[in-house]
Amino acid sequence: MTAPTVGRRERKKAATRQKIADTALRLFLERGYDEVGIRDVAAEADVAVTTLFSHFASKEALVFEQEENFEQRLTRAVTGRSADEPLIPALRREIQAMVRHCASEDAAPIWRMINQSLALREYEESMRLRYAQSLATAIAADLDPAPTTTACRALARFVIDAYSLGRAADDPPATVDEIFQMIEAAWEVARPT
Repeated sequence: MTAPTVGRRERKKAATRQKIADTALRLFLERGYDEVGIRDVAAEADVAVTTLFSHFASKEALVFEQEENFEQRLTRAVTGRSADEPLIPALRREIQAMVRHCASEDAAPIWRMINQSLALREYEESMRLRYAQSLATAIAADLDPAPTTTACRALARFVIDAYSLGRAADDPPATVDEIFQMIEAAWEVARPT
């Protein structure tokens, strides 16, 4: 079976989205997030403000342009794991990979900018809540028998918090491992048998 090809229109739309995101990030890092407005980004990217908003719902979304991949990766860690792979190690592996990426030197200026902006920190928190809900839904749908809603939601929140705490730690891998030891112990008590 041949993979569907992406048409010219879709490629152009994706290129415009990427150009806007790259321009915004460059401007935010150069001038400071609070010093750059939507009109500045649109003008620099050579697009209309309406075009910018057709790709991004808010100024904050420009910073977190790749974050939808985060949500997809987490749910795939649950639903895409092999039948013999336990849930918690699969989630640990994915969180470790994400934390490694976010702790890289390339990502450090972006996270400094996020940490310095109340608007960006609040936006990140709202995203984490959404991710936790998606992850809880994936866990409930994937396991048989399904754990309680409370157990799924708590596990998802702990996993998301492991990412946040690991990303901000002096030793991210060790922090994630320590948190996942606690998560695994709690999951052993809460999961259905």
